[in-house]
Amino acid sequence: MKWFSDPQIIRFLGRDAPVTLAEEERWFRDYERRTDEQIFAIEVEGQHVGNLGLHKIDRVHRKAEVGIVIGEPSFWSHGYGTEAMRVVLRYGFDVLGLNKISLDVLEYNTRALRTYERLGFQREGVHREDIYKDGRFVNVMRMSILARELREGPAA
Repeated sequence: MKWFSDPQIIRFLGRDAPVTLAEEERWFRDYERRTDEQIFAIEVEGQHVGNLGLHKIDRVHRKAEVGIVIGEPSFWSHGYGTEAMRVVLRYGFDVLGLNKISLDVLEYNTRALRTYERLGFQREGVHREDIYKDGRFVNVMRMSILARELREGPAA
């Protein structure tokens, strides 16, 4: 709850307001019943600093969506998110047998966009003015990476 109440963090998410305890508890109860979600903790020297998840795992079409948050700002820009993404991409492609992993990112999250591109994600398109945030409509970039691109590309 602390992370999703921090204005620095929710600025980069599709939320306007902090998460409530009731919302977080409801999310967790729903997560426990789902078979198409896998959430992982990101730990640095035993400290929980973020979360990473594969969502909407589709085993028929062999695809999923990925989401990440480094919730402790003192751990930003140290490569932990990049390394966690590398690990989850390898897990998704090599262990789960996925072919495609996608994500959405707000257009002004330039640090994340650069990281995803370095990992080998390709821009698929733009959800134009998809989110209303801070009094204006914001575009959401759709990106993805294919299993063969990970094996061939810079994230390997």
